[in-house]
This record gives sequence, structure tokens and C-alpha cells, in this order.
Amino acid sequence: MSLAAHLEKIGRPLVDEQLEHPTVRGIAQGDLDEAVFRSWLEQDYLFLHDYTRVFSRLAWKAPAAHLGDLVDLAHATYRGELDLHRSLSASFDADLDGATKGPACAAYTSFLLESAADYAGGLAALYPCMWGYSTLGRLLADDPPAEPRYRRWVDTYADPGFAELTARIAQMIDESGADPATAERLFLDGMRHELAFWDV
Repeated sequence: MSLAAHLEKIGRPLVDEQLEHPTVRGIAQGDLDEAVFRSWLEQDYLFLHDYTRVFSRLAWKAPAAHLGDLVDLAHATYRGELDLHRSLSASFDADLDGATKGPACAAYTSFLLESAADYAGGLAALYPCMWGYSTLGRLLADDPPAEPRYRRWVDTYADPGFAELTARIAQMIDESGADPATAERLFLDGMRHELAFWDV
């Protein structure tokens, strides 16, 4: 079993915990309190800015074979995902410009930026976000919410293109020469941050 596949195996129970979280259940059912999702959108907007910085920091340390992918991921996050995020946020009247980081967002972004000081460790630390959301999107798309704004969120992360980006990160983890124990620790820490991020 590859290292990335191992991380996915040990991470799946924490994805199941996310599926049972009231915020995720509300998205899945399409009846989540709009104020809760508005708060989540504001926090995620701030998170994505730092996620772009994580990709950029890793690109500086990347081997030649990975450099282009990380530059592309930084650009896609900043120009693509953030634009989609602004559009969805507008439909919930989210105050993106006035948002400030809550404790969960601050803890998670600090963890990611610190982990990115080490190339292989940084990849393992960021993988829960990409793999977790790709997995959640795929599972929620099996019975998507009827409410179109929540359906749009599900469709974003269920998109095959997002799954392809996730698979590329998995390949990069396997090629990084990461210490398995360190990668596992950072990955599980990232998964716990993912779960805590839903507590908005």
C-alpha cells in the first residue's frame, strides 16, 4: 500500500465523523441555518488565502517534477476557488471583507504554514483538506441537497477535476520520500483540524 493510500485508510473514520457533524448534515439535507453557513464561508475565505500561501511555500522547496503542479494549485486556489467562493458567499450575504479568523481557522492555518517548512511534511499536512473535501463531495453527491446553493457547494467538491488534483497530491506524497510516521502524524493532525473547522 502506498503512503497516500495508507493515509486515506486511517483518515476515513475522521471523514465519517465529518459526515455526522451537524454542519455537514445540514449541508447534505439542504436545511442548514444560513447564519451558520455564512460564518463558515467567511472563515473558509480566510483559510483559502493562507492555503494559497501553503502551496506557494511548498513550491519554493519543491523538486522540479512537482514545481509546476504546486504553482498551478496556488493559482487555481487564488484565482479559481476563491472566485467561486465569492460568488457563493454573495448568495448568503457573507461579509468577506470584514471577516476575522476564529480560533479554529487560526489554529488550522498556523498548523499548515508551520508544517510547510518541511516539504514532505507539508504535503501530508495539507492532504486532509483536498482529500477530505473531495471525499465529502463525492459521498454527498450520491444524494445531493435540493437547495440549489448547498447543491452548488457539493458539486464543487464532487467535480472530477477536483478529484484529479487530489490524486496528483497523493502521487506527490508518494514521491516525496516522506517519513511514514511523520506523515501519518501530520495527516491526522490535519484531519482533526478539518473536523474542528466545522464548529462555526
